[in-house]
Amino acid sequence: MPTTPLSPAELRLTIDPAALGFSDTSELEDEPLPWIGQARAEAAARFGLAMDQPNYNLFVLGEVGSGRSSLLKQAMVEEAAKRRVPPDLCYLHNFDAPERPAALRLPAGEGRLLRQRLAQAVKTLQSGIPKRLEGQDYKAESEHIEQAWKDQVARHYAELTAFAEARSFSLHREAGRMVFTLTGKKGQALTEDEVLALPKARRAEVEQAELELRAEITRYIDKTQPLERAMNDALAALRRQVVKPLVERELQAIRDGMKKQIKDATKLNAWLDAIEQDVFDNLELFSGGEDDEDRQAELAAVLARYRVNLVVDNGGLAGAPVIVEENPLFRALFGSIEYQSENDVLVTDFTRIRAGSVLQAHGGFLMLHLRDVLADPLVWEKLRRFLRSGRLQIEEPGVSFSPIAAVSLVPEAVDVEVKLVLIGSREQYYELQEAAPEIARHFRVKVDFADSFVAGPATRRASAIFVAHACRQCGLPHFSAAAVARLLEESHREADDQARESAIFARTEALVMESAAIRRARGPGLVEAEDVEAALTAHAARHDYPEQRLREAIVDGDVLIDVAGARTGQVNGLTQIDLGDARFGLPVRLTARTYAGEDGLLNIEREVELSGPIHDKGVFILQNYLAALFAHLAPLTLNASIAFEQQYHGVEGDSASCAELFALLSALSGLPLRQGIAVTGALNQHGEVLPVGGINEKIEGWFRVCEAAGLDGSQGVLIPARNRRHLMLAPRVVDAVAAGRFHVYAVSHATEGLALVTGMAAGEPNSVGHYPHGSVLGQAQETLLAYRRAVQHQEHARAPRRPFRAGERPQRR
Repeated sequence: MPTTPLSPAELRLTIDPAALGFSDTSELEDEPLPWIGQARAEAAARFGLAMDQPNYNLFVLGEVGSGRSSLLKQAMVEEAAKRRVPPDLCYLHNFDAPERPAALRLPAGEGRLLRQRLAQAVKTLQSGIPKRLEGQDYKAESEHIEQAWKDQVARHYAELTAFAEARSFSLHREAGRMVFTLTGKKGQALTEDEVLALPKARRAEVEQAELELRAEITRYIDKTQPLERAMNDALAALRRQVVKPLVERELQAIRDGMKKQIKDATKLNAWLDAIEQDVFDNLELFSGGEDDEDRQAELAAVLARYRVNLVVDNGGLAGAPVIVEENPLFRALFGSIEYQSENDVLVTDFTRIRAGSVLQAHGGFLMLHLRDVLADPLVWEKLRRFLRSGRLQIEEPGVSFSPIAAVSLVPEAVDVEVKLVLIGSREQYYELQEAAPEIARHFRVKVDFADSFVAGPATRRASAIFVAHACRQCGLPHFSAAAVARLLEESHREADDQARESAIFARTEALVMESAAIRRARGPGLVEAEDVEAALTAHAARHDYPEQRLREAIVDGDVLIDVAGARTGQVNGLTQIDLGDARFGLPVRLTARTYAGEDGLLNIEREVELSGPIHDKGVFILQNYLAALFAHLAPLTLNASIAFEQQYHGVEGDSASCAELFALLSALSGLPLRQGIAVTGALNQHGEVLPVGGINEKIEGWFRVCEAAGLDGSQGVLIPARNRRHLMLAPRVVDAVAAGRFHVYAVSHATEGLALVTGMAAGEPNSVGHYPHGSVLGQAQETLLAYRRAVQHQEHARAPRRPFRAGERPQRR
């Protein structure tokens, strides 16, 4: 049956602005923004966020611009508002092991209060302790203790002096040592010469007396040293007794100030007790002059131990935290320990511990992008360990490899309850499943964002609400219903489907902003459909230079393309070129040559390695379909070649297999093909024409080439019938079709298209598989039969001849 062109109404979906139910988007800006066309993803996301069990983290799949990040953040904020505020996290000095700071969880806001109260208590102690130690009561009692000690020491010293004098020695203290000297009868000290002049017996008596005196001095020291220790202990006890009420009052005020019951109350009380003991042990540092720099430095070091390092402060939150980490470096994600250099040594303390996003998100949600996390192997390995244990150990990577020595800390590891939301593409998700299967156990909720969705009144209104919100957030003029209808039509064009809209709303948002800019340049008012059309035209003009140059090469004759007439073994195929920021279609000439032989079909692109596997597959399917058409002639005695003319950068895809079949059958039958009809479509082994991608770009690319050469009403395209719902052609193309200057034909089977491009029926096989004379396949069949006879003749000519024997009759072949 003849192939009829598609009507203009079939080439494009047109949305009636009146059917949208509003006059402009200002009527919609107060309506909540729904998850447009993402019902499956929304259900999965809300389930995962509400699931209060470990390992129910979310892995979000989808294309960039689909709203996967913004919508998940919105859902995270909504769910976080329903949860309680998580506790603060502090790190404290560990008096038993200073290199292992202790972690302390406090109710939200209590960490800040503890830090303030403790700082105030330290100031009070720093000023109050010296006052108490300078009071009259303390001075009188300390003088009494010291005097009692002096009296006891003086009594023992008098006894020692008397012991020395009884043996003719004088005794005195010199630079903290006991010095004794032998004296004469008149009490004067003897010189060394005088001692040597004494009789031998006297010298022996002096030596014996000296030994006894030395022993007595030792006994004196043994008696007085405990007295000194007792005095110091008494003074220390006195200082503690005087200061204790002040210290206990300040620390008890801190305990009483903790209004809420906390899980770590025992740990906090033990730490405050340790502070009290440390203050008592260092009371002597609190008294003295301010000019004593060494004492002041020691006191500052002691007081620094009483600080509170509040690494996570949740006092200002109204619910659970929601953190989006855009720069997941190791320190930013897992925390760090800062160091400073002192005398060529890296030193640090508990006050230099810093929390990362994981600790800050405790009790809430943390969003990460998989590509960013995988960029640093250290980050990825640390994240895997955290997922496995649920505990976080703050560490500073690389300190052990520092060229100078470092004083390191090992902060106490803490349990962290955080729900991770990992954003990635589908390719990344399945690659990760294969490379690290255990990750699936920790990310049990898969949130899969669709690339497109079935359109309907509800989705169109939701899309209009999206436009209204974009206008309000960006301060743009609102859109009329006609402008929104044009945006929706472009969304269908992005999805290449009259029944589906694109879910990549980042493109729609960009188009909204560009259309609004054009409207403002014209003056105040609503954005209209012509503004959207102008924005689309301007965007195309910014990106279509590569297409323009290639089209000019065709117009100038550098690339050989015929848009009129008929040629044998030659057809115009359609290709799509995707540069990332622009897609466009261009024609390409396909040629075929056939002759007698037994080599079969030769794909020149494949032979020179300029074709991809999908294209090669399409050629093999074409070869099998051709063999099936002429199965009654099998094996085919055919040599054939197919080539893409002037293609030097490779060919991929199977959308040219229908055009390749037409070129091959034209070469076989000798029937010319209409050069004004460009052909696209893939084939299966039964000759059915399968849909192809980029159909709109391909048609419009061919249209622009024909338009540049001059439309004469004979040009058009032949496409698969299964691509009809994918048609969203530019209005200019639709107008040309309506005027009869261009045509779009849709076929379901290759034989339908063959009749169109040749002007002759393809032909139906009879009961034995033969095609009628005067059909395309019939003429191709005759050519193949001629090839067979030629091959058989060549074989006969090459066969060796033997002489006839007597009585034999020659046989005819």
